Amino acid sequence: MVQTVTRNVDIEAALSEARQAFLARNPKSFAKHTEACAVMPGGNTRSILFTSPFPLAIARGEGCRLWDEDGHDYVDFLGEYTAGIYGHSNPKIRAAVEKALAGGINLGGHTVMEAKLARAICQRFPSVKQVRFTNSGTEANLMALSTACVFTKRKKVMVFEGGYHGGVLYFGGGGIPTNMPFPWVLAQYNDSAGTKALLDRQGGEIAAILVEPMAGAGGCVPADPAFLKMLREEATRHGCLLIFDEVMTSRLSPGGMQQTLGIMPDLTTLGKYIGGGMSFGGFGGREDVMGLYDPRRPDAVPHAGTFNNNVLTMSAGVVGLTELYTPDVAVALNARGDALRERLDAACRKAGLPMQVIGRGSMMCVHFTSAPLRSPVDTAKADQKLKELYYLDMVAAGIWLARRGMMILSIPIGDGECARLAAAFEEFLSARRSLIEAVK
Repeated sequence: MVQTVTRNVDIEAALSEARQAFLARNPKSFAKHTEACAVMPGGNTRSILFTSPFPLAIARGEGCRLWDEDGHDYVDFLGEYTAGIYGHSNPKIRAAVEKALAGGINLGGHTVMEAKLARAICQRFPSVKQVRFTNSGTEANLMALSTACVFTKRKKVMVFEGGYHGGVLYFGGGGIPTNMPFPWVLAQYNDSAGTKALLDRQGGEIAAILVEPMAGAGGCVPADPAFLKMLREEATRHGCLLIFDEVMTSRLSPGGMQQTLGIMPDLTTLGKYIGGGMSFGGFGGREDVMGLYDPRRPDAVPHAGTFNNNVLTMSAGVVGLTELYTPDVAVALNARGDALRERLDAACRKAGLPMQVIGRGSMMCVHFTSAPLRSPVDTAKADQKLKELYYLDMVAAGIWLARRGMMILSIPIGDGECARLAAAFEEFLSARRSLIEAVK
């Protein structure tokens, strides 16, 4: 559990001690990191997984448990950033993959499972009348944006500050150098008046509005239903396509956030868990828009991708979406998440601390501030040093979570695992109370 250290009188001292304890507990992970640094920049090939002072080397997983190279075990409350909804090595997923392997991997033709997965997706998500597959959520969003530009014969794209839509579509701090060079129109999340004013000025030039119904990587900030309804109305008025990035949020109800809200985008992008734990992305929506890719048309737009219909993803995805993450399971998992989040947030309020847990359903995030959180810009202003200390203390307590405070539930997580997280959380509040109270 959390190690209470009474001599820590400030955050820097507490962090220094927690980092030293982390190093002492994990010498084999440190050795693996050192080896990796020789062949990968910073020993890393996926930036979000790097954590200070060094990342743990995860050796294996089973159900909702993980083991690192040093033999420590953790309850997995990261869930591969929403992709790991089935836990580790689910027997049905494994059987589907093994069956696919036995039939040949790279077949170079239409396969029997791709239409089954497409049908399951179209039946599940209300706006998706037709769908095409990609290999990641990033790729799905890129294809959706390019599709909107072709369909509308426009170039500009509206996004929201702090939004994340993939490795080359990140708008924290206004954007990153490796972003794709679309002419971006940057608006503020949940700012209906400001966004509408931007659309009044530039709507006739905008091809697409790309938005998450809940900003996942931005701190699990739900969009106001009125804000999304305004985007729907204004997109229609100005002739642009509304794209819901439901790569993460599609798990929050049987039919995604669009079903819960009753707001239909023109295009929806998907990814993460829908491939059954394999690499997956998809974009779909209106038939007149998706029809651009019908190769029977003389004016068809090409869409390539060697692994778009790979047999492992197609097979695992069908089993996952039709047998494991059924509508009833989706409802139950998200109810469990709501209950856990409310329990954690209530503990913060009871302790009278400037700290809150926000989110929806099976996705949540801890923030060290008492200020209202309505956008990723707001969450970025919360205390980040305390967030690092929270991460280190929770890992020491056997809870695996994101460095940024994000926590995700998977199907194998039950009452016992939620109770263990809540106990570690409450002990953190007690052990670090004086440091949290100092938050401004």
